[in-house]
Amino acid sequence: MFAGLAINPHDRSDWALENLLVLAFAVTLGLSYRAFPLSRLSYTLIFLFLCLHEVGAHYTYSEVPYDAWMAQAFGVSLNELLGWERNNFDRVVHFLFGAFLVYPIRELYCRVANAKGFWGYFFPLELAMAASMLYELFEWGAATTFGGDLGVAYLGTQGDIWDAHKDMALASLGALVTLLLVLLFNLWLNPDFRQEWRNSLSVKRQRPLGEDEVERLLQEREQTTAQQDHR
Repeated sequence: MFAGLAINPHDRSDWALENLLVLAFAVTLGLSYRAFPLSRLSYTLIFLFLCLHEVGAHYTYSEVPYDAWMAQAFGVSLNELLGWERNNFDRVVHFLFGAFLVYPIRELYCRVANAKGFWGYFFPLELAMAASMLYELFEWGAATTFGGDLGVAYLGTQGDIWDAHKDMALASLGALVTLLLVLLFNLWLNPDFRQEWRNSLSVKRQRPLGEDEVERLLQEREQTTAQQDHR
């Protein structure tokens, strides 16, 4: 699919810029496969998202002719049907960015950080939101660096000054929807779910941190130094 959509894209420079992060991401997935393989579900969700992204990269996100396809296939304008006044392919893909990629993010976080209960949902949501924010910053930096028609095509705001905010909000909503579905599934499947949830919110260390922890560490260091000097 990548090879097919790489042929004669709408804007070759924009296509190359759109695929810069994809290339880095694909290389990372390939290199990590043996040491840290993901589930088939995670790889499938990543694949589906990248397919949609490649369609956007081929046409540029603001020029994907989904409305023309809909009209040709069903004789109905999707934009008119939904009351859209702009090309919303980018909005849909940002929503699916959160919906599709939050599960691989959750799998990564739970397997590495061993998160359970509430934190196994809250922090993957936060990471998905942070990833969306970082992408918007990357878009802004690239558009500022290259400027001109390439910057406009890559940014794809279509005149909406709140485009970045709406994209991040939709990605967050997509991630939240998926995590709620995962939560309901685990609530049904895992008999220990409620206990894990309660345990995850219980206080594990009664001692405060901050200056109290610094004082404790300094005392331990002094004791260790004194013991070494005594020896």
